[in-house]
Amino acid sequence: MSDYYDAFEMSPVPPPGPDAVPPEPLRGIYGMPAFVTIPTSDLAASVDFWVRGLGFIELFSIPGRVVHLRRWAFQDVLLVPAPSVPEQAPQMSVSFSCVLSQVDSLVEACRALRPDSVDGPRDTPWTTRDVEVITPENARIVFTAAKPLDPASQEARDLAAVGITPPGFDRGDNEEHA
Repeated sequence: MSDYYDAFEMSPVPPPGPDAVPPEPLRGIYGMPAFVTIPTSDLAASVDFWVRGLGFIELFSIPGRVVHLRRWAFQDVLLVPAPSVPEQAPQMSVSFSCVLSQVDSLVEACRALRPDSVDGPRDTPWTTRDVEVITPENARIVFTAAKPLDPASQEARDLAAVGITPPGFDRGDNEEHA
């Protein structure tokens, strides 16, 4: 893993922590490096859920053809009309970053709109807090907030074992606990 380097300046995601401040929604137009296209049988209801529940903004729309939604930079979703949607959400999911301070309000907003749409939050072994949401289109969306990493934790040792070392991590300590 010696080819990896710190490139966090490319990301809109702030460093993890309880005081992390999410970036404002980005209203700029850019060439999207990746995006998700989600078919919906009720464009207005889908837009409402994504905006009021998930915190996206409507960047623009072409009536009856597409609604372009966005949160942070590189978090783009295109909602497109379709005659129907799957009856069940697939196992596959799409994940979007958020910050810890957004988790509770996201859960509350989604449950207010669709009471059974949320699973979690739950903490992961890779130091995130995740919330899974099933949207009106039966898309499985995961919001994931990075938690601070304790350099003395098992999670830090597990990451170091694959070559990812957090600041303040003592490699000698890792070898003693491996």
